[in-house]
Amino acid sequence: MENVRREMLAASAMASTVTPSRPCSTARRSCGFAQNTGQLIAFRAVQGLGMGALQVLVQVVIGAMISPKERGRYNGYLGGVMALATVAGPLLGGLIADTSWLGWRWCFFIAVPFTIAAFALLQKTLHVVTVRRPDTKVDYVGATLIAAGVSVLLIWVTFVGNSFDWASWQTAAMAGGGAAILALAAWVESRVAEPVVPLHVIRRRTAALAILASFAVGMAMFGGSVFLGQYFQIGRGYSPTEAGLLTIPLMVGVLFSSTISGRLVSRSGRVKPYIVTGAAVLVAGFLVLSTLDHETPLPLVSGGMILIGVGVGMSMQNLVLAIQNTVPLRELGAASGTITFFRSLGGTIGVSVLGAVLANRVTASIAEGLGKAGLPVSGSGGGSLNVAALPEPVATIVRASYGDATGHIFLISAAIGAAGLVAALFLKPAQLRDSVDL
Repeated sequence: MENVRREMLAASAMASTVTPSRPCSTARRSCGFAQNTGQLIAFRAVQGLGMGALQVLVQVVIGAMISPKERGRYNGYLGGVMALATVAGPLLGGLIADTSWLGWRWCFFIAVPFTIAAFALLQKTLHVVTVRRPDTKVDYVGATLIAAGVSVLLIWVTFVGNSFDWASWQTAAMAGGGAAILALAAWVESRVAEPVVPLHVIRRRTAALAILASFAVGMAMFGGSVFLGQYFQIGRGYSPTEAGLLTIPLMVGVLFSSTISGRLVSRSGRVKPYIVTGAAVLVAGFLVLSTLDHETPLPLVSGGMILIGVGVGMSMQNLVLAIQNTVPLRELGAASGTITFFRSLGGTIGVSVLGAVLANRVTASIAEGLGKAGLPVSGSGGGSLNVAALPEPVATIVRASYGDATGHIFLISAAIGAAGLVAALFLKPAQLRDSVDL
């Protein structure tokens, strides 16, 4: 009999590759063939369906085979691989973008062989005890409402302050509408048999605090670190390949801290000290990078990135382990999915919010700089990011504006990370159990 979890993992891998319009092609390949922005977004959405499922199912499969105490070591390996992929992706993408005979489309094509190899490897080697639940129902209504509510709020955050004022009917409609949709989603989740976000799980102290800390870590990490590549390219004038190489210290920090802390967690059976330490180091790293400007010495930038990497490596996967340790095996998927969802949600909100803050500060700073230089300010807020094509006086102002504004968003990231640190401090100390199930 086919293994249920293997089928789900395989289906998720296939979802990363199959698109509605080309059943035998891949989502990544389709992204490469996209002819306009709308097509690219649609194909990326399909790719995201598979990726979202894989993130959760990897945690579930590991949890179904390995006890929480031993799981720390494997979560460390998983965190190391994620770190390597996270940093290697932009680095490889920059190299591809700088290669004239490849072009941006190969940023998507190059991932297809790896996806196919992973699909084949899972089919051949993954063997987990089959657990069938014929009465299981998928909460499509709750999932749709949550996605719709979050999307409306993200769109509002992206455009407020630029396309319309904070105090406007658009704000009332979008912010109020998004909140109303999420309230309806919470009502649905409290009544369905198999909710996407199980309310009885997130009401528990450890689960609630771990989710809050993971949300803050995701918001700070993704929202802050995603702008490092842009800082190096726009604020410092490096090429995409050079910018990717300059982010390697971030990967090194995550790689070593996740693997080492994972082994220490398995050895000691305690997870809270590593989460708290990681959250504190993460905040310290953001505080270092909050001093960024367009002339900050690169060793200082690298030091801040290493601290962020160490903090992420010690906290991100261990927060998942903390919540998994409190739930029985039958709730493992729901618990893992919930904390992964909120971490990704935090990252998405972080990118949108910090991106909006950065854009506003850069626009104001460029306008101020152009005014002081006696240059025309008209159109300065929406120009091209191709700094090399700008006249030298204008390029200097743009680089200085972007480099100086980047430090501000890391200061905001530090404040968000501090909220995660507070949540981590209130986690209940617990010994990781030796059994797979409660």
